[in-house]
Amino acid sequence: MELHVAVKKRFKAFELDVEFTVTNDRVGVFGASGSGKSTLVSLIAGLDSPDSGVIRLDGETLHDGRGSMPPEQRRIGIIFQQSHLFPHLNVRHNLQYGYKRCAAENRRIDFDSLVEVMGLGNLLERGVNRLSGGEKQRVAIGRALLSSPRLLLMDEPLSALDDTLRFQIISYLKTACATFGIPYLFISHSLLEMRLMTDQVLDVSFGRVQGYTSVEALARSRMGHSPVGYINVLTLGAPRRINGICAYAWGGTELFISGGSDQPKALFELSSKDIILIGLHPGAISARNLLECTVMGTFQAGGKVGVELACGSERLIAEIVPEAARELEVTVGSRLFAAIKASAFRRLG
Repeated sequence: MELHVAVKKRFKAFELDVEFTVTNDRVGVFGASGSGKSTLVSLIAGLDSPDSGVIRLDGETLHDGRGSMPPEQRRIGIIFQQSHLFPHLNVRHNLQYGYKRCAAENRRIDFDSLVEVMGLGNLLERGVNRLSGGEKQRVAIGRALLSSPRLLLMDEPLSALDDTLRFQIISYLKTACATFGIPYLFISHSLLEMRLMTDQVLDVSFGRVQGYTSVEALARSRMGHSPVGYINVLTLGAPRRINGICAYAWGGTELFISGGSDQPKALFELSSKDIILIGLHPGAISARNLLECTVMGTFQAGGKVGVELACGSERLIAEIVPEAARELEVTVGSRLFAAIKASAFRRLG
């Protein structure tokens, strides 16, 4: 997918003025509320027209000074924060609405295959008013995908869901888009969602694109300015139970986590602020996790030092102040111990 946008759109108290070209199939648009993300979605989809500029998708002009292509001809799917399902139709007919909107020659996604990937088989005959919030959003995603879009725009599609549902939906989204080869722009103000859904990110603020970078580089740059620091995301397999604590295989050792899950696969977050670095083995320590690590690199962010650690075959980012970095003599190749409480991990899904 190649998307080129160079547009201006003025409102009474706000102006969007952006220019960018993206070629990755998993692109994020990141920014605070009011930064212009939703306006950008409307312009790309054709729900609104820019005051000036050009929009091209895969070499085809969607808008320029000569006019705009109608939204229904753009073959762009949209998923909003709210599901916007048709209340008078059941799940099957809501899905078929998306399928029928796509011309037969452009259909690339089979109805039954989509239903299987999104786990909707047991919901097909159910009325939408009998669905949970997560089920409604899965149906909305399925309906958008069944229109076989050449680009999917997702405008804060998870913000109305609680954490458990949010990370379940992320799994469905990633699987479906990968299975059917659908490129997307994922719009959110959540850096964690960006980390899980995207590879490259447009950083938007006050109606301007501030940068286009990898999601990892964005996360590192914001570490020292964020109250939660850098978030390490860990995917762990089935644990074994030891006195009420879950022990997960990780990096050639084990991580001990309180409040874990017996599921075969679980997702956890760990803040860089919750990792204590120690120069020498402390002997006895209350933290249940004491990992011997090698420093792979360091970076500066907001007056803090990020330390990239190799813990066996895995990686972690810890956060310390510059004075601690000097006292510990943190350099590439140095050996340190990382102490982490079992309660420091937060299960996401």
